[in-house]
Amino acid sequence: MAVVDDILTNDSECHLPEEAKKILKSLASSWSDDSNSLQVIPLKGAMTNEVFQINWLTKTGELQHKVLVRLYGEGVDIFFDRDNEIQTFECISKHGQGPRLLARFSNGRIEEFIHARTLSAGDLKDPEISALIAAKLREFNDLEMPGPKKVHLWDRMSNWLKEAERLCSPDEAKEFCLDSLEEEILNLERQLSGDHQRAGFCHNDLQYGNIMIDEVTKSITIIDYEYASYNPIAYDFANHFCEMAANYHSEEPHILDYGLYPDLEERRRFVHIYLSSSGDKPSDLEVEQLLQDIEKYTLASHLLWGLWGIISEHVNKIDFDYIEYSRQRFQQYWLRKSPLLENSGASPPV
Repeated sequence: MAVVDDILTNDSECHLPEEAKKILKSLASSWSDDSNSLQVIPLKGAMTNEVFQINWLTKTGELQHKVLVRLYGEGVDIFFDRDNEIQTFECISKHGQGPRLLARFSNGRIEEFIHARTLSAGDLKDPEISALIAAKLREFNDLEMPGPKKVHLWDRMSNWLKEAERLCSPDEAKEFCLDSLEEEILNLERQLSGDHQRAGFCHNDLQYGNIMIDEVTKSITIIDYEYASYNPIAYDFANHFCEMAANYHSEEPHILDYGLYPDLEERRRFVHIYLSSSGDKPSDLEVEQLLQDIEKYTLASHLLWGLWGIISEHVNKIDFDYIEYSRQRFQQYWLRKSPLLENSGASPPV
């Protein structure tokens, strides 16, 4: 049986709860006869949780095993139900779509480490990788998941608005026009909902850090399902396209560059690959209709993540300029609203 003498860290500020350390030592004892220490490596880029790679080292310093430890961010239960998220995680794992859950503790969990590379911001613009993501997204959206197949987007947005109003100062509420957003959300729901739209199980946070690629097999794995739920698939596309403006590993990770938003041909190619991956050739009308819906749903993405930023500023201690991030998302909403919507209503109050 292995005896783990110590837990090493590559970051003096990195800390794991004692409960997690006990579980890790237990795993080491059950998996190896030659583990001497556990190496803890903080992984950058997460904005909701703290994530660590745990390496099992032998007495000679050789790497034996890896796992992932996820510490839940403070206050983030405002955004989702943790028990539902764990159920989703386990169900997706049973579908063979993601890592296995190895253990849980009071404020986090331990996951199987996927031996693949997490994408970088630039990878989303690579045509080959983008095509792989499109096909994998179709597979993900088609997953059969437990629970009612109802759209969650609008209720989530309304709930987050209430939380933002509760948490923020009067000056913040005025700056972000929170008193006008309830009507904006209702107007979006009226204009974007339609019988022609297909709903599916959506990831709802398909940024590059939640996508991994096996460099040998070229297989894609989508990870981190905290925000996953049934929604119009056009919203999942819209959110993914909006995320191409972000680089969360830059020196200013909150800064968004919408000059990187995919152009029409990039969007059309992504949509065509997605629709074709089922084996049926989509009609031009089907492709164009989905493209139009996606552009409108970018407005919902901007509003939702703008509200997320306001709330996160008050509940999350991760080093990220959430308020400036929110400003950019709301600016895009007001900038793009009139060109995209009929009867778009009022402009933002000055």
